Amino acid sequence: MGGVNTAGVRAEAEIRARADGRGGTALPVLESRGPLALRRTRGSGATAHVMLVGAMSGPHGGDHFTVRAGVGADARLRVGSAAATLALPGQHGGQARQDVRISVAAGGELHWLPEPLISVTGSELAVHTHVDLEPGARLVLREELVLGRTGEDPGRLTSRLTVRVDGRPVLDQELDSGPGAHNGWDGPAVLGGHRAVGQLVVVDPEFTDKPVAPDVPADGLAVLPLAGPAVLVSAVAPDALTLRRLLDRAPASFTPASPTTPASPATPASPASA
Repeated sequence: MGGVNTAGVRAEAEIRARADGRGGTALPVLESRGPLALRRTRGSGATAHVMLVGAMSGPHGGDHFTVRAGVGADARLRVGSAAATLALPGQHGGQARQDVRISVAAGGELHWLPEPLISVTGSELAVHTHVDLEPGARLVLREELVLGRTGEDPGRLTSRLTVRVDGRPVLDQELDSGPGAHNGWDGPAVLGGHRAVGQLVVVDPEFTDKPVAPDVPADGLAVLPLAGPAVLVSAVAPDALTLRRLLDRAPASFTPASPTTPASPATPASPASA
């Protein structure tokens, strides 16, 4: 992949959620700078809601965006974004980077539900989302990638998602797509010609006693229990709207594993690269 352009924009955002002692969730840290802006919105019950707003377009080539979120014990946080993110070619070229680092303490709960990331032709972006959960933490994380706007070819997009529970990896997966990616990324074993791909990771301590059975509830949609109290839902679709509909319906399809159905693989999910 191309070298990083040091002339790009640096942007950081940080969220810290803590139980307020009154049955709700406080946000002692809600800081952002550069083209990233955080806004607290009306919450529901014990859950605090935060929106990530892009104050300008991007990331462009050479930019480096970093988002950090920490959820304390018994806190509840829901994070979304105001609009889709466009990965754009920079004026001087080069690769853009976006790092997301998440931690959730025991008893905490995080719903990380951003809008899609769209890889625009000519762009080059590497995204790494790293999640650390303590035992007893809950997570719902959605990632949606759209390869190119309507009628255009995609840019180069590399996305890696790493999830650890109690320090042990339950998922470490990478997708490399677009011009310059390894051959086969668009073949039948990976995207199969689709231009929208997404995943939903659900971590819930209840899965330990009530494991979820693997399932293929719809064309292009698969449910896979992981080695830990976690489930991975993967989907491919021709467009972003269809992808969202597939991922939204997946949790309703979770069914308990039968005594003869393996609850999860014997080992953590291995990295998947195109």
